[in-house]
Amino acid sequence: MGVITGLTPGLHINLVALILFSISPLLLGYTNVIAVASFIIAMSITHTFTDFISATYLGAPADDTALAVLPAHRLLLEGMGHEAIKLTVIGSLLCLILAILLSPLLIFSVPVIFNYLKNYVGWLLLAVVVFMILREENLNKKFWAFVVVLLSGILGLIVFNMPDLKDPLLPMLSGLFGVSVLFLSLTQKVALPIQRTTEMVKLKMSDTIKALGSGVFSGSLVSIFPGLGPAQAAVVASQIVGKIGTFGYLVMVGGINTVSMILSLITLFTIEKARNGSIIVVQQLLEKIDLNVLVLFLAIALVAGGIAAFLTLYVSKIFSTIMNKVNYSLLSVLIISFIGIMVLYFSGFVGFSILAVATFIGLIPNITEVSRSNSMACLLIPIILVNVL
Repeated sequence: MGVITGLTPGLHINLVALILFSISPLLLGYTNVIAVASFIIAMSITHTFTDFISATYLGAPADDTALAVLPAHRLLLEGMGHEAIKLTVIGSLLCLILAILLSPLLIFSVPVIFNYLKNYVGWLLLAVVVFMILREENLNKKFWAFVVVLLSGILGLIVFNMPDLKDPLLPMLSGLFGVSVLFLSLTQKVALPIQRTTEMVKLKMSDTIKALGSGVFSGSLVSIFPGLGPAQAAVVASQIVGKIGTFGYLVMVGGINTVSMILSLITLFTIEKARNGSIIVVQQLLEKIDLNVLVLFLAIALVAGGIAAFLTLYVSKIFSTIMNKVNYSLLSVLIISFIGIMVLYFSGFVGFSILAVATFIGLIPNITEVSRSNSMACLLIPIILVNVL
């Protein structure tokens, strides 16, 4: 199920977890609550590996892969789509192992960090947004970065305050990071080169260490602080860690998603807070977990992550082979159409309007040559206002 949710834009693990919870009375007639919870955890960990496939090859981002789309897409256009996936797998697997090794320390430190910093999340993110603008090269680019932050932030505020809008992130993030990139590919008449499936990616040791360290750190922030998602954590991490290159960046982003899932289990155990949808379902099933159950779940996550690494690379090779045989312009049109249909299905005509507006905003960074990460203000600004005001 983790492979299916990872490959299907718009199908999230939270939805599957909620379906499982709704039919849990039926399932518990055949199995036990620990088995159902274990299924959800294995699916969730696998999803953090496989969701980069659709983001890389199809340009269809979720909230936890949005910032990976541009560097991964750039490698895809260089015939290195499989290498991009391999880098995220490296980040996911190594950060998963690191997080589990550090779990005894995290069990003791998470409550302390949560109590000390919980009132400063908004100010931290505000500092990140200001830094994102100021880091641009010159005054003209700083101005356009501010424009992108302002427009994206306003869009985020409008979207999150719309009553009865289902799956608001799908149209907004697909427009800002997915459809806008695909439109640019169409206007520039990009021809997709033959994709390589080499068995080696060269990484600088220093960049790898920084990427893994920032991945664990940022993934921890996601699970400790409410409202802070993998995408926002990636923005924070990219500002803190400095230049680590495209390869290192993809390792870091891959690690953040997996670490945040592991830390969600630890926060559920230590401060009884569930920080994402699938872990909330686990909490509803079990109400409370003890140390023995936590150790079991961490072991399940480690096994699932090991299997997911091989599955992700295998599926990526299939995608890479398919991409060699298709017309990329036609594929881009089909993907844009597919995303449009998905948005209409999940979010209706209002969602489709959001997709259109978000796409236009998403074109601005490329036209003005400023960082596309400024568009993450759509998620950062609403959280800042909630926590600061």
